[in-house]
Amino acid sequence: MRVEIWSDIACPWCYIGKARFEAGLAAFAQRADVEVVHRSFELDPAAPPATDVPILDMLATKYGVSREQAEAMEARVAEAAAGEGLGYRSDRIHGNTFDLHRLLHLAKAHGVQDATLTALYHANFAEARQLADPAVLTGIAVGAGVPEAEAARVLADPDAYADEVRADERAAAELGATGVPFFVIDRRYGVSGAQPADVFRQALERAHADSAVQVLAADDADSCGDGSCAV
Repeated sequence: MRVEIWSDIACPWCYIGKARFEAGLAAFAQRADVEVVHRSFELDPAAPPATDVPILDMLATKYGVSREQAEAMEARVAEAAAGEGLGYRSDRIHGNTFDLHRLLHLAKAHGVQDATLTALYHANFAEARQLADPAVLTGIAVGAGVPEAEAARVLADPDAYADEVRADERAAAELGATGVPFFVIDRRYGVSGAQPADVFRQALERAHADSAVQVLAADDADSCGDGSCAV
C-alpha cells in the first residue's frame, strides 16, 4: 500500500497533519506494508525566495486583520500543535518554499525524505530558523542523512529537481487537490486536511479491505489552500 502526501513546509496544518497521520499509521496493523511518499505543493509559489516578512505581518496583511487578531489566529494553531507534542513559534519568516521541495526530492533519492521533511518542519515551526539561507538548509539536510556535497550542489542549481517538483504539483491538480495536506492511498482514496489520527487509521483499514474508489474525508478539516491557511 502506498500513501502519497502532498504538503508544503510553510503549511502549519501539514506539520500537524503529518504527526496525526503517523499516529494513525502506528495504530494500523499492516503498517509495515505501507510506503509513504511525500509530494510537493507550494501554497505561495509567487513568494520571493528570501524575505524578512514576519509571519504575523503576512497574516495580518493577507486577512486584513490587526496584529492582535493575527496573534490569536496563530495561537489556535499553536494549541493544535501542542496537542500533538509539537513545538510552535510565531516569530518565523514567510518565504518561498521551492528550494525546500527540491531538497526533499534529493532526500528521497537518498532514502531519507521523511526524516528531512520532519527536520524542515521542526526548523521552521519549532525553531523559526531562516530557511532561505542555503547554509541553514544544507545543515538541516545533512543532519537528516543527505550528503553535504549533494545538498550544496542542488541548492546552488535552480534547475535541480525542479521538474520533479512541478510534476508533483501537476499530479495534485489532476487529482483535484486544492489544499494541503492531502493524502492519497493507492491513488484510489483521498483524505483531505489534518484529520484526527483515528480517521487516518480507519482510512488505511478501509483502503486495505475495500477496493471502491471514494473520498473518505474532506472539506471540513483544517487545511491550507489558495495561498492561505484556515486559521
